[in-house]
Amino acid sequence: MLNRVILMGRLVSDPELKTTGTGISVTSFRIAVDRSYVKSGEERKADFFDIVCWRGTAEFVCRYFGKGSLIAVEGQLQSRTYQAKDGSNRYVVEVVADNVSFTGERRENAGGYNQSYANQTYGGNQSYPQDTAPQQAAASYENGSNSDFQDMPLDDDLPF
Repeated sequence: MLNRVILMGRLVSDPELKTTGTGISVTSFRIAVDRSYVKSGEERKADFFDIVCWRGTAEFVCRYFGKGSLIAVEGQLQSRTYQAKDGSNRYVVEVVADNVSFTGERRENAGGYNQSYANQTYGGNQSYPQDTAPQQAAASYENGSNSDFQDMPLDDDLPF
């Protein structure tokens, strides 16, 4: 059997870290995922998905993501039922995240987001991401100028 879900969307609200009675970290949040098509004359629609993260993944999400942050989530779809306070039975479908990733979006210190962690992933028993040389090299392109590039002659034949 196969049960894998991969979603990329924006957090609808700030995630809140909670702890179970046995001391396990957990958070749940909702993301909005834009649909890939738009009917003419209408605005783009979005679907909303509930996400649950446990242990280190929950701590990672609460530390680095906030309302409006773009996030990539990989996990399993799970359904469950529970009885609400009014006695009615409720049915819930949610994604239990195994891995969460930054999507490379750059924000200027909003919500505690640290730019040096862009394009990093957290999942399972990995430690928190560390700064790496490729990220520092990518940042150096932002400080470059047009003089770093050569003009291409327009009269030459192109090789394709």
